[in-house]
This record gives sequence, C-alpha cells and structure tokens, in this order.
Amino acid sequence: MDRREIAALLAYIGRLDPRTIRTDQGEARDQLAQWHELLGDVPMATPHGWDVRVAARHHIRTSPFAILPADVARPWESYRRDRLARHSDPTPSVDPDDQAAWTAELAGTRRAVATGTTQPVQARAITTGRDGVDPRLEARLREIGSCIPPAARAALAPYRPARAAREAAVAQGLPDALGVRCTWCLAQPGEPCRRRRIGPDGGARGTAPCVTHPSRLDLATAQQADRTEQVQQPAAA
Repeated sequence: MDRREIAALLAYIGRLDPRTIRTDQGEARDQLAQWHELLGDVPMATPHGWDVRVAARHHIRTSPFAILPADVARPWESYRRDRLARHSDPTPSVDPDDQAAWTAELAGTRRAVATGTTQPVQARAITTGRDGVDPRLEARLREIGSCIPPAARAALAPYRPARAAREAAVAQGLPDALGVRCTWCLAQPGEPCRRRRIGPDGGARGTAPCVTHPSRLDLATAQQADRTEQVQQPAAA
C-alpha cells in the first residue's frame, strides 16, 4: 500500500474504532508514517481473497485492544503461507539450460502466488487403475515397449548390473527367474531371492539378498516352456 492507501485504511479503521483517530496533525503524520513503514509491502486487496479492510474489521470485532500494524501484518503473512503451502511449482516454459531464466520464472511464479495475483498451482494426482490410464500413454508404451527409452536404459546399465543382466538374458530368450515367485524364500516377482540370517538361538534375525535359488530358475524355465508350447500348438493346427 502507498501512503494514500494507508491513509484511506486509517480513516476506515477510525470510523470503526474512534480510539485510533489522531486529532493532532503531528501525531496523525507520525501514525501515517509508522503504518506505511510497517505495511508498505501489504496490498490493499488482491484478486484472490485478501482484503486488508476485512482483516482490520475482524480484529476490531474480536479484540478489545486497539488495532496495531501487527494485527494486519499477521493475517497477511498467514495468507501468504497458506497459498504457498498449496502451490506446486509448474515446470518453467524457458530453456532448462538457462539457469538464470529458469530460476527467475520459478521465483516470479511463487511471488505471484504469495501476493495473491494468481492462484496456486495444484499438483496433479497420480492416477491408478485401468480407468485412469491415459490412452495416449498406452499407445506410446506399446510403440516403444518400455517407459524407459533405450538410450536411457543403456546409460543406466552400469549402475544397476543385476537388472541389466536380467534384461540381457530375457532379450536372448532365456527364462526370467525374477518373473516368478520363489517357492523357497517366498520372494515376490521382481524381487531378488533372499537368505535367512539365523541367530545363535536358531531364530531368524533377518534376510539378505542372495543368488537366485535353483528352484526359482526351474519354475521360470518350466513356465517359459509352457508358454512356448501354447504358442506353437495353434500354429501347428
């Protein structure tokens, strides 16, 4: 608020609470300077829910004490915090390699949200289930075969050798042992086999990853053979 808006606010408050009126010209000038110094960064009103007159009227209605600048500043800070807490930074539209422009756009968006000139951007919920799957995403996954592009998968291979070896084996037509549940250690599909750690009292103290159990590999091989046989039977018929 500029000095003219501060003066209008003080006149509004004076109509509601005459205790705040300063009849002496010097005192009125000092009061105006004090309020402007403390509330100069607080807007009179914003397009989205803030009005300094509402905050002042609420204090006068609910408090027996004369209003102070802090009684306006506190609701404004609460308003800012609430809006920023409900805001999720959208991806800037500028080139991500331009760090200065990227940071400036993020800061500008947050400033606009905090000052009430734009609405907070809500984070998009992650959908689950068949009803929430985007048909375009399904078509894209069918086209590329994976949500991870081949170039990215190759770049990640040195950092996850076990998965890379598994994917290479599947590409060569070998059975995927981790694609089935292990009947020995009960590891679920996609999880590595584990061995139990036995304490001195004979009780299990925990588990640790280990090499794939032979029974799991045998089960994966058998299931792959069954699938191959089912595919070949219609062709033979």
